[in-house]
Amino acid sequence: MSGHSKWSTIKRKKGAADAKRGVIFTRLSKDISLAARQGGGDIDMNPSLRLAVKKAKAANMPSANIERAIKKGTGDLPGVKFEDFEYEGYGPHSVAILIEIMTDNKNRTLPEIRSIMTKNGGNLGESGCVNWMFERKGIVSVKSSEITEDSLMNILDDVDIEDINIDDDFYEIITKPEDFQEINSLFEKNGIQFEGEVSLVPQSLIQLSLDEADKVVKLLELIENHDDVQKVHTNFEVV
Repeated sequence: MSGHSKWSTIKRKKGAADAKRGVIFTRLSKDISLAARQGGGDIDMNPSLRLAVKKAKAANMPSANIERAIKKGTGDLPGVKFEDFEYEGYGPHSVAILIEIMTDNKNRTLPEIRSIMTKNGGNLGESGCVNWMFERKGIVSVKSSEITEDSLMNILDDVDIEDINIDDDFYEIITKPEDFQEINSLFEKNGIQFEGEVSLVPQSLIQLSLDEADKVVKLLELIENHDDVQKVHTNFEVV
């Protein structure tokens, strides 16, 4: 929503800085692995994976890295067995934090994540303490420079969408997970550049000031930089 900065918006703005810090391939690999884990390793049958691979290729990520990330997600790396976990808890100002993990050693990962949380104003909670605050949705983002609002609405006229947010220079389309593929196909057919994923969306948001949000963002960045963390979901916005 215009005038508000959600964690998804903050991360989008961080993209260029992340690339300069040399971590862009790590971020892309995580996106590819998670998409393959959730929807399979067939690019033609998995729209989230197709988008993640397309983004990786645009960043000149080597094909070998892409293939390894897919195999990590599908569990096809020889000699390595990855498991999925969700860790839940709270950050500063009672912000909910849900962390998606893919690890080959839970006994290593759990204490490391707990340490990051407790040293930065957060704490891990029991399973189920915050996941009820989130819903799985399809999320598609399109730069407003790609298409006018009227043209966008015309393209989506016959599609079952739940919401459209105008967020700075982006349109963010929210849909049911089962309708995500249809929207992807429409945009591909019309030659519109877009990004998207099936992810968790908070049902309501906690409003924080910029000073309050700084501490939360610091914690979230530390969590995301852990090698075993795939995605971090939270429920705050900066007002």
